Amino acid sequence: MSVPTSLDVEQARPRLRELTVVDVRTPGEFASGHLPDARNVPLDRLVRSLPELRPAADRGALLIVCASGARSDGAVRTLASHGIPASSLTGGTEAWATGGHALEYPGGGARPGTVWPMERQVRFAAGALVLLGLLLGLLLHPAFSLLPAAIGGGLVFSALTGTCGMAVGLGRLPFNRRGGEVRA
Repeated sequence: MSVPTSLDVEQARPRLRELTVVDVRTPGEFASGHLPDARNVPLDRLVRSLPELRPAADRGALLIVCASGARSDGAVRTLASHGIPASSLTGGTEAWATGGHALEYPGGGARPGTVWPMERQVRFAAGALVLLGLLLGLLLHPAFSLLPAAIGGGLVFSALTGTCGMAVGLGRLPFNRRGGEVRA
């Protein structure tokens, strides 16, 4: 059976009951609101979760979700390289919520204090490190000016490869790990 590589919100919503929804955001992001009945398999654990995902894909289509659709697109490619067909939700949970559809929260409660989306965390961390490097380079030692250069190089590498080492590192911080129930 052929599985489309992406579905928009209006295509996915009526099929939600037949889809296995896999959210690849960090547990902290997942706890800040996710699609109904979604399972949290953070992107950095995706390959390790293949033994659980393969039988789920055999039972029905997988819908991979993240905040905006960028990480889920990469996850769909990774799954395809391992012979597991899946679709990415175009626009992610942002598009789902913007479309007026409800999000669920762990424990079924109200919306908790939210964790910033990973893309926003990366922008903040990169900007803060660039400013810190420039300030330390001016005040302490010119060698600190290499820090902004390293951050710039990392951002260029990230754009060229579609990967982000800073996002992986930030995803391991405690506030990105708490509150998300990891089910595969």
